[in-house]
Amino acid sequence: MTLPIKIFPDQVLRRPTEPVNFPLTKDMLKLTQDMMDTVRKADGIGLAAPQVGRSVKLVVINLEKSGVPLFALYNPRIVAKSLKKVNIEEGCLSIPHVFGLVKRPKKVTVVAQNMKGEEIKFTDDGWVSRVVQHEIDHINGKLIIDYIKNYSQGQEIVDGWKKDKLIG
Repeated sequence: MTLPIKIFPDQVLRRPTEPVNFPLTKDMLKLTQDMMDTVRKADGIGLAAPQVGRSVKLVVINLEKSGVPLFALYNPRIVAKSLKKVNIEEGCLSIPHVFGLVKRPKKVTVVAQNMKGEEIKFTDDGWVSRVVQHEIDHINGKLIIDYIKNYSQGQEIVDGWKKDKLIG
C-alpha cells in the first residue's frame, strides 16, 4: 500500500525519531513494505519514515535503476566520513520542485540493523553514500533546505517559506 508523503512545512519532518526495536512488530514490517511501495510509486531514490508521518529511525533506499536492490535500514547512523566533499544537486519528495547543490562527504561508513536485527556495516563512496546521508538527515530532522546555498530550481518557493518564518 502506498502512503501519503508529508510535505514541508509539516512538523513531523523536524521531530526527533525513536529507535526501531527488535524483533520487528507486524506494524513495523507493514510500514517497511508500505514505504518500499511508496518510494517506488513516487519514483524516488530514498524515503525516511518521517516523510510518511512516522517518527522512527527507518529508511529505505531505492537505487534499483542503478542495479542496487531496494533495501531498508533500521537505526542507521554514520560512523565515519571522508574529508573530501562533493557538491551534487539534490531534491526531496517532501519538498517538491525545489533543487539545489548540497555539499556532503563523498564517502561514509554506516552502521545499521537489517530486518532480522543484525548489525550491518558498510562503506560507500557512490550513490548509496549520497542517498543514505540524505535519508539519515531526515531521521535527524534535517532537510536539504538546511544546506542549499544556491538553488537550481524552486528558489521562489523557498524564499516564500523563509518570509513566512517557516524555516529558520
